[in-house]
Amino acid sequence: MVGIVIVSHSWKVAEGIHDLVMQMAAENDHIFAAGGMEDGSIGTDAFKIQEAIEKANTGDGVAVLADLGSGIMSAEMAIEMLGDEIEVRIADAPVLEGAVSAAVTSTSGASLDEVIAAAEEARTVSKLS
Repeated sequence: MVGIVIVSHSWKVAEGIHDLVMQMAAENDHIFAAGGMEDGSIGTDAFKIQEAIEKANTGDGVAVLADLGSGIMSAEMAIEMLGDEIEVRIADAPVLEGAVSAAVTSTSGASLDEVIAAAEEARTVSKLS
């Protein structure tokens, strides 16, 4: 099963999204939040993200979703620190909607490419009919 890491500058936001995602995809226990700095302040920590990626890894790859540009930069640093031992992709997707789509898709046994595609498709889904 593809693992998922939710990156936010706020640990509260990351944990809140994690809680919501787990309601939608409770069968996937490889979803982790990496929010805020180690001391709880606002920011992103590449080491914290790296640790979450390692925990999320099942051997099928890990999808990362981040809230802002510097969160992407921290995720990229974390991926570089990992080397080639884990296949990790960052989704260009809204963090909440993308995380829900990614988690539900992952739970169905989809590949990393399919999970990333589901997350990124969330950019195009209208919330209004």
